[in-house]
Amino acid sequence: MSLDPSFVGRTYPPTAPYQVGREKIREFATAIGATDPAHHDPEAARSLGHADVVAPPTFPVLVTMAASRQIVEDPALGVDYSRVVHGDQRFAYTRPVVAGDELVCVSTIEEVTTRGGHGFLTTRTDVSTVDGEPVVAVWSKIVVRGEA
Repeated sequence: MSLDPSFVGRTYPPTAPYQVGREKIREFATAIGATDPAHHDPEAARSLGHADVVAPPTFPVLVTMAASRQIVEDPALGVDYSRVVHGDQRFAYTRPVVAGDELVCVSTIEEVTTRGGHGFLTTRTDVSTVDGEPVVAVWSKIVVRGEA
């Protein structure tokens, strides 16, 4: 089943709020080898003007997982997840993610194309606080490999 191009422009409902925890940021930073003190030490982060520890730039991948699931689990779109490989990821920040943030995600399908028998799906997930303050936009491209 190929991806349905009529889904371009479709926006999915907001996710449940994600409470960003200090320990989750520390664990993520440690896992990716991010040693900047602002990711681990609240005082170091405060000295830079932040309320608490600051998440590494790729941290929103964790926050956007629920939004991604809404899309790939939509049976009408036609994503065979067993054939998915990651194509691209990028971030455009309004401000850093910090411990204590309560974030929601809204995803929109921006592009659906087929090339060489493979489907390409680009999504944009807007991450904001529960109060509506924009934090980061996350673009993701997945490739749904065609049948061999």
